[in-house]
This record gives sequence, structure tokens and C-alpha cells, in this order.
Amino acid sequence: MDSNAAVSAEALARSYGKVEALRGVSLTVERGELYGIIGPDGAGKTTLLRILATLLLPDAGRASLAGLDVVARYRDIRRLIGYMPGRFSLYQDLTVEENLQFFATVFGTTISANRHLVDDIYRQIEPFRSRPAGKLSGGMKQKLALCCALIHKPEVLLLDEPTTGVDPVSRKEFWAMLLKLRREGITILVSTPYMDEAKLCDRIALMQQGRFLGADTPRGITNRYPTALFAVRSGQMHRLRHDLAACPAVASAFSFGDAYHVTLQPGGSPGKLAESLARQGHADVAVAPIEPTVEDFFMLLGGETKLTT
Repeated sequence: MDSNAAVSAEALARSYGKVEALRGVSLTVERGELYGIIGPDGAGKTTLLRILATLLLPDAGRASLAGLDVVARYRDIRRLIGYMPGRFSLYQDLTVEENLQFFATVFGTTISANRHLVDDIYRQIEPFRSRPAGKLSGGMKQKLALCCALIHKPEVLLLDEPTTGVDPVSRKEFWAMLLKLRREGITILVSTPYMDEAKLCDRIALMQQGRFLGADTPRGITNRYPTALFAVRSGQMHRLRHDLAACPAVASAFSFGDAYHVTLQPGGSPGKLAESLARQGHADVAVAPIEPTVEDFFMLLGGETKLTT
């Protein structure tokens, strides 16, 4: 492990009965970095963050935050981190102002001492400062939770799917806040199931079934895509799914919005694919080369191949 890193983990493992939530996960997050863990529900993201937040013991492996072991120095670590769980966990009967005051008091500080860190966020929820937290909208709850996690100026901020269930506008605002906090020098480790949020991170790790499939910068991830990728459309999109899955020239095909992202077997060409689809009765066939996304790479590493018919 790197003792100089903000967050370091080596071969972390954790099981719940027969379910292996983490299977030898290792990572290093540098100080001041915005690091994303990208993966679907059940990938192990929450278990990993709970171990790093000293709320859960690993079955094997070790981890440290700011050079402190998460098991041996858990009391010290809790003073250095801000943790925002995936489920809203503030006191719902307390008002916005009372929740902030409570968390400031717990950490031996005041709201005014670190107001500059939360000011942009707090201005958006201040009109509701006398409202019970349980009566806030989903986006406002997340903003309040972030304020409470930041009120003691943590060195490391751990965020477990902070934008899940939040409307697109609030998601965008939330990530703008995270980018500003990174400029303040706070290290941020955030998990998310949303692939489009990956490009906003300095580095990302793709996670599935308790393992990291790959870790790099978002550009580095997409640059590692090993083959040409094409967007395929036709005037008969309802049939295209079946015909791509049955086509011998197609190596993989995934539905992405209004198109299918397709890779070809060796020797295949976009022209031949278009001709094959036309022979099957498809009109207005378009096969265009495209740049792969993080989600394309995730699907590739996950071992997915063709659409099922």
C-alpha cells in the first residue's frame, strides 16, 4: 500500500454468507484527486466505501486513509473524513439548520468556521432552513447531506452513489459542487452507477461482481478499446435487435439510445454488414464509426457479447 496516498487499499475481501461482495480489491487515490468507482447495483461499491469509512471490517486485505490503518486507527480516521451514504441518513425530524448545527458540534466546530466550503450549496437550501429534513425533495436532501459531510472540512470525502434517484438538473449541480471542492484540495472518492458521470473524474475504476475490471483516466479507459466500434441504425429498429444477434459477422451488439453499438468479427466490414442487413429487408441502413465510451469498455470487460434474441 502507498502510505502517502489519501486512500490506499490492498486485496480487500468481504463476504456476506456465501455472497462475495469484494474479491481482492486494490486501489490508490492520490491527495486532491476526484476518483470515481463506476458499476451497477451489487458490484460491491457500498461495501468498499463502508470499509474505507471504518463502518465495516474486511475479511482480508488492508486499507488506509491519510496513512492511517482503517482498522487500527478508526477513531482518528473518522475525524478526517466526510461520509455520505447512499441512503439519506440525516435526522429527518430535525430542521435543515438543526442538522448542520448537530454535525458541526459533533466534530467540535461551528457552521461559520467552514461556511466557505458549503456556501454555494447552502444558499440553495437556506430558504428551507426551518423545514424538517424529511420534508425536503430528493435533490435538496442530497445537498443537505453533502453540507453535513463537509461542515468539519474533511481531508477525504467518501460519497456512495450521491446522485441516485436525483433529477438530471440536481445531478449536474451536484457534480459542479464536487469539482469546486476538488479545487479546494479535498480528496473525493465517489461511487456511481451512471457512466456519464465517469468523464468528470480524474480517474475511474470499473467495478463488477466485487472486482475492479480496470482503472485509468476516462480518456485512458476509452483509448484502450481494442477494436473499431460502429453505431448501427435502420428503418426497422424493432427487427434490428434480432438480426444483429443472428449475424455471424457481428462480434458484439448493445442497445445505446437510438442505435446499436456493434463490433465486428475479424474480416468483417461495415459495408458488408450494411449489405447483409439490406438483404434481410432493412431500409435506410446506417453503419457509422464512433468513438467508444466508458460504458462500451465496461461492457467489453464484463464479458458481454451479443444481444439475446
